[in-house]
Amino acid sequence: MIRAAFTIRGDTAEFSVKGHSGAGEQGTDIICAAVSSAAYMAVNTVTEILGVAAEAEDRDGYMHFRSRGSKPAADIVKGLKLHLEQLAQQYPAFVTITTEE
Repeated sequence: MIRAAFTIRGDTAEFSVKGHSGAGEQGTDIICAAVSSAAYMAVNTVTEILGVAAEAEDRDGYMHFRSRGSKPAADIVKGLKLHLEQLAQQYPAFVTITTEE
């Protein structure tokens, strides 16, 4: 199961994603690929395109990200949250989302 947690307060946004969906073998799991790709895109957009300094950690099966002081960065994290919520609706046995705002 992939577990994603979001905390969004004003211009501060944080998320963590951990686990593996188990929907397929490693390297062929489309749900894990979708979640990973979306998370990397959000982080890269905030840090590389917007140029916002942020904290990021990535290791096998775990990603954590936090940005402070940027409304556009928080909006991108909100977009990631929406995307993952929709994946969780499609694949409730494999993805779960928690939110604190």
